[in-house]
Amino acid sequence: MPGRGPLPKDHHQRERDTKRRQADSVTVTADGAIRGPDLVGAYSDQTHAWYATWQTSPQAVLFEDTDWMRLQMLAPLVDSYLRVPSTAALAEIRLNEERLGATYGDRQRTKIRIEQGDGAKTGDVVPLRIVDTESVQARLRGGSK
Repeated sequence: MPGRGPLPKDHHQRERDTKRRQADSVTVTADGAIRGPDLVGAYSDQTHAWYATWQTSPQAVLFEDTDWMRLQMLAPLVDSYLRVPSTAALAEIRLNEERLGATYGDRQRTKIRIEQGDGAKTGDVVPLRIVDTESVQARLRGGSK
């Protein structure tokens, strides 16, 4: 199966293209609010955590009842995959999550932009936590520091 091609670029050279393309995009805010119905059924803690991640995802503000129904229908497959991983189950999960905007690339294709609560856009430079080399090497050897 051929690929989907390169991701759309964030910045465009022509002003008229930028305005047109940005008008098509939707911006959502990462506020951490819990949305959607609760997950019903006897599922593992990992499956509940997976579903809770979707409930608090910024793109969940765009979800309709059919999107939540899709996640509810996907939960048994996720639960099964977490118990006994298989490539077929993972492919189906990935395909469904892709349509809901799971990854950065998926959101680029569907023109969903996530704005952080303080006004920063995702994709902006985020300073990483500084870790000294000794603690990393100690953890790699099995110790903790």
